[in-house]
Amino acid sequence: MPRLLANAIVRFLKDRSGNVIITAALALPVVLGAFGLGAEGASWFAAKRALQNAADAAAIAAATNAGPTYAIEAKGVAAQYGQKDGVDGVTVVSSNTAPCPNGAGAGPCYSVTVSRPMPLMLSQVVGYRGNTTLNGAPAQLISATAVAIEGPTTRAYCILALASSGASTALLTNGAPKANLSGCNVMSNTGATCNGHNTGADVGDAHATNNGCGVVQHSGVSAAADPYAALADNIPQDKCGGSYQAAPTKKNPGYTPLAISGATTQWCGYAGLSGNITITQPTTLVIYNGDLNLNGNTIQTTGDGSLTIVFAGSNSYSHSITGGGTLDFSAPTDGPWSGMAIYQAPNLTNGVDIAAAGNSPTWDITGAVYLPHADVVFSGAVNKASNGKSCFVMVMDTLRINGTAAILAHGQCDKAGVTQPTAKVPGRGQLVM
Repeated sequence: MPRLLANAIVRFLKDRSGNVIITAALALPVVLGAFGLGAEGASWFAAKRALQNAADAAAIAAATNAGPTYAIEAKGVAAQYGQKDGVDGVTVVSSNTAPCPNGAGAGPCYSVTVSRPMPLMLSQVVGYRGNTTLNGAPAQLISATAVAIEGPTTRAYCILALASSGASTALLTNGAPKANLSGCNVMSNTGATCNGHNTGADVGDAHATNNGCGVVQHSGVSAAADPYAALADNIPQDKCGGSYQAAPTKKNPGYTPLAISGATTQWCGYAGLSGNITITQPTTLVIYNGDLNLNGNTIQTTGDGSLTIVFAGSNSYSHSITGGGTLDFSAPTDGPWSGMAIYQAPNLTNGVDIAAAGNSPTWDITGAVYLPHADVVFSGAVNKASNGKSCFVMVMDTLRINGTAAILAHGQCDKAGVTQPTAKVPGRGQLVM
């Protein structure tokens, strides 16, 4: 028995078949912890990518909004990416005073940080407790931040009220239920008020407050520069010698009717028509110190004909368009007066108002009409010239729209040689970080 017992003890001491189980038992917590950290690390990485996508989209939306509701916009977009503020511990924090990275521009820059706690699973085996809690349990807070800058863009206008007189409301409509400026953007360098109808303009911008003008409406837009003032350098020197034809009166009804010949016609004083005028070549008509009175007649361009009507002189005279009839002409598509149909010199401030634009006379005009100090009442329909492209632009001091004001054909300003007025306006936000 002693020998058998001794042999059994020796065999037991030499047996190593249980070592693996013991080692495995000792190593198991470490293995599980490493596996847990690896698996959870991968899930945190995936969560980080999801949060970054949400933050990027939300920051772009905030910068595009660029208004008092930018934070609401950011939260709404983040929610579309599955990160709804206040749900499952998610937070969406926005700022419109974020520092802009070097080279990004002057700003403002908008930042959005999206955070979400992720519950811990196997990583707790090795004692990792995370950096926050979720429902009282340990969790890891994952977050992502994006910064976007308000992206300015250039918007072109077919109507620009310069407010050169300082008028607080340069664009005004009064009960214009049939106004139709679809396809056109309008801009006021001060305020804009549209009563009863938004005019149908695609976009209405105002440097001050926009009250109802345009399908899409913006206030606080940067003022638009006067696009055509420099064209005054193209006006030829006055060769009238100080003698200007006066408008006819009952006592003195006679006058010399307007006659147009050659590439440039300089007319001294009152320009009244006694019949229709047809223009077949590129022509510039410069009227010094006088009105243009159609007297019920038509000025028309045909074929290769084009026309620019220029009013120049001093403020001792009137410089307007009257007399019914029809203006049916297109502006030149090149040269110094490219795209300009009617031009009042910027120094003229007296006798420049237009009382019934598009109505009396009828306006069938391709090109730009520049009336920088005129109060214009727009109450008719402007169509394109019979021999012109579909483009009409009007720049004035103030504009009042009544009744059926409409621009019936537009969209081909490039082909018509017209450079439209523009302004820098907020555009789609751009990520900078």
